[in-house]
Amino acid sequence: MFALQTREGMKIPIDISSGTVKEFEKDNAKVIIGIDLGTTNSLVSYIKDGQAYAIPDAGGKSTLVPSVIYFNDQNNAIIGDEAVAMLELHPERTIYSVKRLMGRSHDDVTNDGVTPTYKIIAPEDKEGLVRVQVGEKYYSPIELSSLILKELKNRANQFLGTEVSQVVITVPAYFNDAQRQATRDAGKLAGLDVLRIVNEPTAASLAYGVGLSRDEEKTIAVYDLGGGTFDISILRLEDGIFEVLSTHGDTVLGGDDFDRAIVDHWTQIHGILQPDPMFRQQLRMAAVAVKKSLSKTDSASINVGDLELNLTKSEFENLISGLIKKTIDACKLALQDASLSVNEIDHVVMVGGSTRVPAVFEAVKSFFQKEPFTDVDPDEVVALGAAIQADILAGNRKDLLLLDVTPLSLGIETVGGLMDTIIPRNSKVPMRAARNYTTSVDGQSNIRITVYQGERELVEHNRKLGEFVLKGIPAMVAGMPKVEIAFMLDADGILTVRAKELRSDTSAQVEIKSAYGISEEEMALMLLDSMRHAEDDMKQRSLQEAINEAKMVLVATDKFIRQNVDIFSEAEVVALAEKVTQLQSTLEGNDKDVILATLDDLNHFSRPMAERAMDRAVGLALRGNKV
Repeated sequence: MFALQTREGMKIPIDISSGTVKEFEKDNAKVIIGIDLGTTNSLVSYIKDGQAYAIPDAGGKSTLVPSVIYFNDQNNAIIGDEAVAMLELHPERTIYSVKRLMGRSHDDVTNDGVTPTYKIIAPEDKEGLVRVQVGEKYYSPIELSSLILKELKNRANQFLGTEVSQVVITVPAYFNDAQRQATRDAGKLAGLDVLRIVNEPTAASLAYGVGLSRDEEKTIAVYDLGGGTFDISILRLEDGIFEVLSTHGDTVLGGDDFDRAIVDHWTQIHGILQPDPMFRQQLRMAAVAVKKSLSKTDSASINVGDLELNLTKSEFENLISGLIKKTIDACKLALQDASLSVNEIDHVVMVGGSTRVPAVFEAVKSFFQKEPFTDVDPDEVVALGAAIQADILAGNRKDLLLLDVTPLSLGIETVGGLMDTIIPRNSKVPMRAARNYTTSVDGQSNIRITVYQGERELVEHNRKLGEFVLKGIPAMVAGMPKVEIAFMLDADGILTVRAKELRSDTSAQVEIKSAYGISEEEMALMLLDSMRHAEDDMKQRSLQEAINEAKMVLVATDKFIRQNVDIFSEAEVVALAEKVTQLQSTLEGNDKDVILATLDDLNHFSRPMAERAMDRAVGLALRGNKV
């Protein structure tokens, strides 16, 4: 099987933004809930009389459900506040921050530097997803997330007095295909019909935007820093349409990293080496308490056993300054992608519990040069937006429309390891785009299609999402098959790829599910790398395209000589062979201009010979015929 080579064709964007993934039952009596499945806390919300509300616990107090799961000795799962109480008593049986494991490999997780108190198991398949071991049982992050979703579903059932089944679930805007699919699967496992996966910043903008007049035209920046993830999205609100202009972020940056910075600081100062799981959990819980305290005071101290731990606000801000800078760098890139300046942002919306850290608030205020909005509880705003989107899908609201985008470019590998983008980053979803390709070898019957995500010119610098084979193409000369590769990106950001040989109607289709999520470094720096290496990438691409063209000409010239050797003199054949050798030798270098110049020389020399061969072919075809 061989790689694809570009054939003349055009990307064909088709606007299907007005449709939904499927038809929904327009029954106003039927409640569709919205869920924010968070790293630290999760919430469930609903719509009553056109207003979004977060559902509280049985006592009517807290709307937050801690995303913590404790497995007792009988392996029964306890979720929420009761599980939090077990974090220090049974750290090896209490699972937290599951969201950071969704759709990710063991290498991804260990590269983050995360050392949870529970046991994470590496699969035999290096590209397989991580699992969590509790006693003798093993759980996938999907199974663990489904337990949290079941708890939220039960809370909604009890509060609303009816059985709910349909839901909108939010995810970080920078979740990739595998992570989105994992979230959808967790919902199914919890017995929920997941109508839509919505990006968290987009959901938050809905919750804020419903209070704005339809006549207002506003450009909004949504800064979303939660327990485990960060997103920045730039949206435009006009005539009830929420249009996402750009998005950026990091799927492994949040309050958990603030906590880890504090713990690392303490262990270094006090010379604590390899603390046992219980002590490590105590340190983490102490870090959380101190972090919250420093939002109100200039210093804080806490005792863990016989150890007194202290931290000042200035020390804490120094520890997390690099992490905050990462978020501001992402804001700069999001503005750049949206072709906007800071002065063109009308409102800044703060989302996520970690935005309560004063240093975070001040950094955002300083960068955007305006006071951020904090009118809606940052813990609840995403869930409220999910409920509003659920109400839109139910057909109860016709005054709002949500147009989201895909955060990274999607494309396929072509000859020479080049990335050919089919859906560029920040394209509106849902989206369909197609492009035509052909074969590079005579008689090629199978084509391997490899799908990548990223911004670099060469696929080796991007993340592979998956691959499949288009089989059974009838034997044709190279360049004759016409293969259409179509990308269908649905409203959840999940990709389906179809390949079809149009002359024979041979086709294959696959829903792309990447084996694991994009790591922190890859996800955070993909766009930075594409800009930093843009010039080098273009040089490499130009060189590879010149090499591809030269190789095709060499194959064609060899075939030409063999078919027509009897009509040329020995001197002509020798001279043409020398030109071929010269072109072959240029392929060993890295000079595009030399390759193209030698290629032009070969084409110029062989043109008269090709004309003579053509004349003979025409003469043979017309022999015995009258014109």
